[in-house]
Amino acid sequence: MGRFHRAFAILLSFALLSGCARRVPERDKTLHILATTYPIYLFTTAVVGNTEGVEVDLLVNSQTSCLHDYTLTVKDMKAIDQADVIIMNGVGLEDFMADALAQSDAAVIDCSENVTLLPTLEHAGHDGHDHEEVYDPHYWMDPRRAATMMALISDGLSEIDPDHADRYFLHEVTAYDKMGGLRQDMDVALFQILTVTGKTSMDDLWPCDQLITFHDGFQYFADAFNLTLLKAIEEEEGATASAAEIKEITALIEENHIPAIFVEKNGSRKTADVIAQETGCHVYELEMLMSGDGEGIQPYIDAIDRNLTTILEAFS
Repeated sequence: MGRFHRAFAILLSFALLSGCARRVPERDKTLHILATTYPIYLFTTAVVGNTEGVEVDLLVNSQTSCLHDYTLTVKDMKAIDQADVIIMNGVGLEDFMADALAQSDAAVIDCSENVTLLPTLEHAGHDGHDHEEVYDPHYWMDPRRAATMMALISDGLSEIDPDHADRYFLHEVTAYDKMGGLRQDMDVALFQILTVTGKTSMDDLWPCDQLITFHDGFQYFADAFNLTLLKAIEEEEGATASAAEIKEITALIEENHIPAIFVEKNGSRKTADVIAQETGCHVYELEMLMSGDGEGIQPYIDAIDRNLTTILEAFS
C-alpha cells in the first residue's frame, strides 16, 4: 500500500472511530501492550518506537521451534490480565492462551487480518469439500506480509490511541523503508554467484531454488523469495521421521542432486543428520525468530538476511 493510501486510511479510521474503541487507560495514563510472540514484539516495537506513555511487553520468548506444547505460566497470566492491548499472530498459533484471552477485557489486534494466507502443506491442494481449510500460521517469515502486519498494528493502535497516530504511522513507514532492501539483497547475491562462476543465467547454475526443511515454518519464506519447497517435515522433539519419510527425502536429494538440507535453529536435527550421512549432503540452520533479545525492525531484517546468506552459501 502506498504512503498516500496508508495516510488516507488512517485519516479515514479517525472519521469512523466509534465510541466503543478502547482508549488509553486512566489508571496510570500508560498504554500497556502485550505482544504474544517475538516477531509480533519486533513489529510492534518498530511501530511504537519511543512513543511516550506506551509500553510494549513480550509474552512468549522461548527457544522453541513451535508453540504447540506451550503452557502459560503464572507470570504469563498476570501479563495478560494487566494488558490494555494484546497483539497476536492468530491463525491458531496462540491456541495455548485461548481461555485466558477469552477472560481478558484487553483490546485485541490480530495481525493475520488482511494477510493472504497459505494452506498448511498437508492441506495444500485438497478440494475443500470434505475438510475445513487449515492455514499455515508462519506468515511473518515473508517480509511483504510482515509489512502488512505492521500496517495493521499501526492502524489498530491509532484507533485505540489516536493522540499518537501520527507517530505510529511515521515509525511504520520508516520500518517499511528499512525492509525494502531484502529482496534486492537476494537478487544481488544471485548475480554475484553468476559472475563468480562465469554463468550467464540461473538455468546454468545448480537449481538452487529447491528447499528441503525439517520444520514446516518456511513456506512463506520460500514464497517470498521465489524458492521451491520440495519437502517439509515437522519433526517433533525427541522423535525422528518415519522410515518412509527418510526414504522419500533421500530419493528427492539424489534425484535433484541437492547438496544441502535445512533445519530450524532451535529444532531437532536428528533425522537431517541421518539423511546427511546417507546422501553426503550438508545440513544448515535457518531461523524462525521465535526468540531473541532485540526490539524494532532491525533484528527481523538481520535474521531474514542471515537466512538468505545461509541458503546462498549452501547452494553456491
